[in-house]
Amino acid sequence: MNLKKLVTAAVCTMLMAAVAFTAGCGGEKKSDKKVLKVGMECAYAPYNWSQTKADGGAVKIAGSNEYAYGYDVMMAKKLADSMGADLEIHKIEWDGLAPAVVSGKIDAAIAGMSITSKRKETVDFTKPYYYATVVALVKKDSEQAKAQSVADLKGSVATSQLNTIWYDQIDQVPDVKKLPAIDTVPGMIVALTSGKCNLIVTDIPTAKAAAFANPELTVLNFEEGKGFKTSREDVEIGIAVKKGNTELVKAMDAVLEKMTAADFDKMMDEAIKKQPLAQ
Repeated sequence: MNLKKLVTAAVCTMLMAAVAFTAGCGGEKKSDKKVLKVGMECAYAPYNWSQTKADGGAVKIAGSNEYAYGYDVMMAKKLADSMGADLEIHKIEWDGLAPAVVSGKIDAAIAGMSITSKRKETVDFTKPYYYATVVALVKKDSEQAKAQSVADLKGSVATSQLNTIWYDQIDQVPDVKKLPAIDTVPGMIVALTSGKCNLIVTDIPTAKAAAFANPELTVLNFEEGKGFKTSREDVEIGIAVKKGNTELVKAMDAVLEKMTAADFDKMMDEAIKKQPLAQ
């Protein structure tokens, strides 16, 4: 190789190195942060819902053009930030959430899930991230709206969401006509507003959100001793993770144990005000 070719090769090598250095300094760097994969229905306001824009701090749903927001997303963001992780939201049907945790498709289900003994057979739970009282949701102009206790709801036609503890609570209503459970919250709200049923049994956040979005509905939160009889596991809402993943449970518990019921309620009220009125 002659001198001219040697000089040319050296210059090219130097230019390539300079370009590589510039790209390394000024170009986009791929995030090396770990990813927290969280599953939810994205159709369970005010816990979670989907929307078309990233307004209000919503997070894009993996594999779609939609965004998720609500109490669960707010909590998921708080937890991911505390762990220095990027948050990834996965939209999964209610019945598929626990299996998705078990299979490892997602790291956690943050989806308004009660901490029940049955569920604890297949997944582990964090400390509660919300406490949900069981209430009745009815139409304002119905006979049920006059009720002062669960006993006063006698003879109602009722339903709730599939595979929830609220569906089981319906049996406390005397002479109730219990309809089959409904897959989603929007579905059961339609059943109530359309007259298919005249009573929905659910938790207070879901009921308050439904009443906020549908002015013709009202929440019946009876006085102590007159409402639905529940156990501790009925009202404690937790985050489901894969059995044996103690590291993730501890990381999340470290955040949750610093929060009070009042903190949870404040965040939930904010979520209810931000929910799309179409929910």
